[in-house]
Amino acid sequence: MVSSDIAWAVIRNNSSFLLKKRGVKKPFSTEPCNLTNRNAQRYNGLVNDKVVGIAAAADNKGFVMTTKRSKNSYRPAKAIISTTMKAGPGRSLHKVKAALGKQRYRKDLTKAAMRRAAAIARSQKPLPARKGVKAPAKKE
Repeated sequence: MVSSDIAWAVIRNNSSFLLKKRGVKKPFSTEPCNLTNRNAQRYNGLVNDKVVGIAAAADNKGFVMTTKRSKNSYRPAKAIISTTMKAGPGRSLHKVKAALGKQRYRKDLTKAAMRRAAAIARSQKPLPARKGVKAPAKKE
């Protein structure tokens, strides 16, 4: 495996994950494990040895935190570890912060990971009942 700097130099401008838009100076990136969807070496999920990805769980309850073992970086199938966080938003967000910051995995990505996880947890919360709208009558 080549160094992350060389890999970044190769895929910086030529990648199937690049999303270029008119009027936007920096292109976006759609690769997995990119927390901010920015095309930058810091957030790139392909070239770094340690990456973090957060996505909604398949059953729409909680979210999945994906990390990469730097030991198995040459074996991509075994390198990715997915952890499903379903314990509720407060506890799950605390676990993400502890895994990235306190265990010193990727301290620089803690804020971006927390923002993405909180947004996913917020989107899964049911909408409150609207005032003045009566519940539909049940048919028997």
